[in-house]
Amino acid sequence: MTQIIECVPNFSEARRPEVVQAIVEAIRSAQGVRVLNVSSDHDHNRTVVTFVGDAAAIEAGAYAGIAKAAELIDLDQHTGEHPRIGATDVAPFIPIRNASMDDCVAIARRLGERVGSGLGIPVYLYESAATRPDRENLENIRRGQYEDLKTEIANNPDRKPDFGPSKLGKAGATVIGARPFLIAYNVYLNTSDVGIAKKIARAIRQSSGGLRYVKALGLLVDGQAQVSMNLTNFRMTPVHRVAEMIRREAARYGASITRSELVGMIPQAALVDSAQWYWQLDGLQDDQIFENKLAAADLPVGAGEAANQFLDSIAAGTATPGGGAAGAYAGAMAAALVAMVARVTVGKKKYADVEPEMQELIVAAEKLRADLTASVAADIAAFDEVMKAYKLPKDSDAEVEARDEAIEKAMHAAAAAPLRVARDATTVLGLTAIAAEKGNVNAISDAGSAASLALAAARAAVLNVRINAAEVKDREAARLWLNEIASLEHSAAATFEAVSKTTRGRMRPG
Repeated sequence: MTQIIECVPNFSEARRPEVVQAIVEAIRSAQGVRVLNVSSDHDHNRTVVTFVGDAAAIEAGAYAGIAKAAELIDLDQHTGEHPRIGATDVAPFIPIRNASMDDCVAIARRLGERVGSGLGIPVYLYESAATRPDRENLENIRRGQYEDLKTEIANNPDRKPDFGPSKLGKAGATVIGARPFLIAYNVYLNTSDVGIAKKIARAIRQSSGGLRYVKALGLLVDGQAQVSMNLTNFRMTPVHRVAEMIRREAARYGASITRSELVGMIPQAALVDSAQWYWQLDGLQDDQIFENKLAAADLPVGAGEAANQFLDSIAAGTATPGGGAAGAYAGAMAAALVAMVARVTVGKKKYADVEPEMQELIVAAEKLRADLTASVAADIAAFDEVMKAYKLPKDSDAEVEARDEAIEKAMHAAAAAPLRVARDATTVLGLTAIAAEKGNVNAISDAGSAASLALAAARAAVLNVRINAAEVKDREAARLWLNEIASLEHSAAATFEAVSKTTRGRMRPG
């Protein structure tokens, strides 16, 4: 079965639909990502995006969304009812299928390091990914919000981020973590007295002695008192129990529930639990639900669907995706094969002495797979910007100058994307050498295949750097690019020859 991990980033914007759309499109541009839901609240000035994919896709999508939010959201200009410390306030990863919490922790920490170093955004890790007990709870990290963190991050050692600078820019900080499925559930009351909502929130939340696995705030939203909640374990504290307790607490103050809402998505199991309770359907079975029965009868979706979509988009006759994106994808496949060889080596008695090295190989290969997968979208986006620059008007001297500057800037970015791929693909080749020499001999052909793909990725990237270098006006920058790719090309070819020799030597005679 295909691996599915969910990511539910919260962005501090809901009042500018064009900004929300740009962020969602950035997430969607990552190969293999499926955006399932976008939920915006004008009063909270906050948007929650729900998307799924495998480990590489979900990390690439999250990075793209965080980068776009940092570009478009200025926390100095942001107001809203919901507490926040960043343009991307929080980005949790949730294991759904064929994934563990440890997998999500690894993604969170890898992404945190990448956001901190690549985007210059301070990153705090929370929940299962937390590096300190006091940071497991999101509220502790977000206390004082963006405004207080601006001064405390540089002066208070307790506010030092896990990754990135101890200084806030206009994108603020981002909290990244791994956790179980959370239900964001809000209940509205027939009163504008926010004090009643705050009293109810205090009565039901765990931290004040209320229901376990419930976090709650009392807010005033669009003139109505609202109890805003996160239900962190719906199995232990089901939604209907929370709703009924709010109903009873509200009655104490002469208030009642007028409506409720979900922010984002909810598991079907939570709805079934509530139906069983309200309808007293104690004997309800999963296969009595029509949609469950229908899903069970369906043929499984072919594993090649996403790959076919990518190949179709390459073959479509459009300028993107092209050779640069294809090269990055080949590099990602090479890294995935290295991880596969390492995984079929781990746990085998015969290879016990190299198991620690194989574990390290898995981590390194998975990081490169995520980076190269992200480079697929980055290459497409970079070349799209080149084409956009060439379409700028040139009817006046000022427009010509602006157009030339835009083209030059876009060409630099278009060279940077494949240059990263060339570096990463060459690094993957180094990992294939370890896999070929020390990995499970039964997977020796896979190690050799990984080397072939990595070499192809490096060569494709080199071609794309070279063609962009020929177009830029900054010849010194072009010279540096060309010198670097010449070195990378030489290194990649030498490593490939060594891996080929090792592969042939370890193969059993046919």
